[in-house]
Amino acid sequence: MLEIKDLNVHFGVIHALKGISLTVNDGEIVTLIGANGAGKTTTLRTISGLKKPTSGLVILDGKDITASSTQDRVKMGISHSPEGRRVFSTMTVLENLELGAYLRKDKEIGKDLKMVYGHFPILADRKKQLAGTLSGGEQQMLAIGRALMSRPKILFLDEPSMGLAPLLVQEIFNIIKDINKEGTTILLVEQNASMALQIAGHAYVMETGSIVLSGTGAELAQSDSIKKAYLGG
Repeated sequence: MLEIKDLNVHFGVIHALKGISLTVNDGEIVTLIGANGAGKTTTLRTISGLKKPTSGLVILDGKDITASSTQDRVKMGISHSPEGRRVFSTMTVLENLELGAYLRKDKEIGKDLKMVYGHFPILADRKKQLAGTLSGGEQQMLAIGRALMSRPKILFLDEPSMGLAPLLVQEIFNIIKDINKEGTTILLVEQNASMALQIAGHAYVMETGSIVLSGTGAELAQSDSIKKAYLGG
């Protein structure tokens, strides 16, 4: 579904992404793990069209979309739940969710709203509440729900467990698995490498703007170097 070929990104003189390549197949959960500053968020922002690459290709369903706008990429089926949630704090939960469907013209938005409420019942209870008054966990649920409202082929999740209590982290990851089982392909950026590798069919490890290792989630979870660097073993 998604292929990144030799992607380079610069911020001025800083070479942030150094020729990275990765593939996400239809129906997969693929995770990108690495330390802070490795380039994970920049990778997602570049694929989403929020940052222009210096060189390289972004290919979706066999089509080169490297020059496409962010808006067009959403129409093509890419949706992005960003790091830090970034909900619209002065708008209600329902208004935030409706914004996720802003580019849609079909008549099934109500059906998808029910789907989001099915995954996140607390959002149904809070639908008239201002998003800025939600807890951190509820805001994370809202950010994911808003991204789902565009009915994506592939969903980008950037650090969905950041700042959450362990029980809520487990709940969020269970929901991610359910979303995937319902047919949405997922590219997951996550510092909680242990949780990410448990649910990922394939995984890539980033260090200082480069992909240094890849394999199945199970393979990397058993790698001595990964255990030492990311799993506390």
